[in-house]
Amino acid sequence: MIALGGAIGTGLFYGSAASISLAGPSVLPAYLLGGTVIWLILRMMGEMAVAEPVAGVFSHFAYAYWGEFPGFLSGWNYWFLYVAVSMTELSVVGIYVNYWLPDFPQWLTAFLVLAGVTAVNLIQVRLYGELEFWFALVKVAAVIGMIGLGAVLVLLNAGHDPQGANGPGFANLWAHGGFFPHGLSGMLLSLVLVMFSFGGTELIAVTAGEADNPKKSLPRAIRQVLRRILLFYIGALAVIMILYPWNKVGMEGSPFVLIFSGLGIPAAAGILNLVVLSAAVSVYNSGAYSNARMLYSLARQGNAPAFFARLNRQGAPYLGTLFSALCTAVIVLLNWLFPGQVFLYVVSVATAAALLTWGMIALTHIRFRRIRDARGQGEKDSFRAPGCPWLNYLCLAFLALVLALMTRLDGTRPAVFALPLWLAVLYAGFRLKKAREKRRGAARETPSRPR
Repeated sequence: MIALGGAIGTGLFYGSAASISLAGPSVLPAYLLGGTVIWLILRMMGEMAVAEPVAGVFSHFAYAYWGEFPGFLSGWNYWFLYVAVSMTELSVVGIYVNYWLPDFPQWLTAFLVLAGVTAVNLIQVRLYGELEFWFALVKVAAVIGMIGLGAVLVLLNAGHDPQGANGPGFANLWAHGGFFPHGLSGMLLSLVLVMFSFGGTELIAVTAGEADNPKKSLPRAIRQVLRRILLFYIGALAVIMILYPWNKVGMEGSPFVLIFSGLGIPAAAGILNLVVLSAAVSVYNSGAYSNARMLYSLARQGNAPAFFARLNRQGAPYLGTLFSALCTAVIVLLNWLFPGQVFLYVVSVATAAALLTWGMIALTHIRFRRIRDARGQGEKDSFRAPGCPWLNYLCLAFLALVLALMTRLDGTRPAVFALPLWLAVLYAGFRLKKAREKRRGAARETPSRPR
């Protein structure tokens, strides 16, 4: 449920309209292609996590099997990624609540969600798991319900066309400019938004250090991810575009609202609003959990202040949780200073950071496999990713393609240009850390002067 909860979010509920506008019906193979690459990367991550279940897996394996700087980079980049993702979710929860309570201050909604989720992550990890299970269940039920209701509309030929010119039918997939209305380039450009939708699936590996039986539960969950992504993303979008011409999806409102309204449900917008609100809180809940574990792992490596490794009575890394919450709260100030301008830029930064994270996983896995096979340990691994290293290189080429495609879209281009600057900041931080370690080592070795 954590894996599904991470994969089902605003990328599907709202972002699907934007990806459809870029690619038309060809967004379906785009999701299939992106989902396949993510599944391969999850298999790589899963092999490492099952072999050595630890908290903060991304940073741990890069540090242990590649080097100090890769471990430093992987950990801090992933922490930064989920701070950015958490900011995006926290910045919109107030808007959703205003649907029911128009006069309720948005900043207060954000604060209450931040405080509530932070408290949950401080109390007990099992409570986080329970809360995330129910959040994910709401999202899964909404998608299944949409697919089921859409199928009913198709079978009963009762779809509602806002323009009164087209009814539901499979012909909608090719009757409005063809299956590739904007050509292959349109499908490729949609991959930028498609890959953002898949952000969060890697959270399944972050739970390895606290799962009851990771060697059994992780492989089962990872194997199921691809077919469920196919069901929820491709199935839902296919139903939408069968019911409505693709060039009208999103023009009259959210795709989910169109489905519910077509069935004649008067509370369609309210139902959608509840689902999207739960999705935003769910993603923030996952971000709070992940960030604390990553800071804990970095502290254990010596790549972050040692106090982030402290645990409370419930075994939760409480200082990492509080520090991450404090950083996430900066979004309230940013939204006040730059109203209506922050959300898209933070999303694009999160996408670039996600591509970097996935790339580091693929590269680290190559070294992990090579070292363990040389030691004779690889033969004991029960869950091995297929096609290493060639599929790793193929995934890396795909991620590089998506990064290049981001330069073609105005909203995502700044994040690509900022990525080298972010890498430079991380390297500078690493060198400062090494210099500090060197000074401390020299101070310990210097004999004291006699008085």
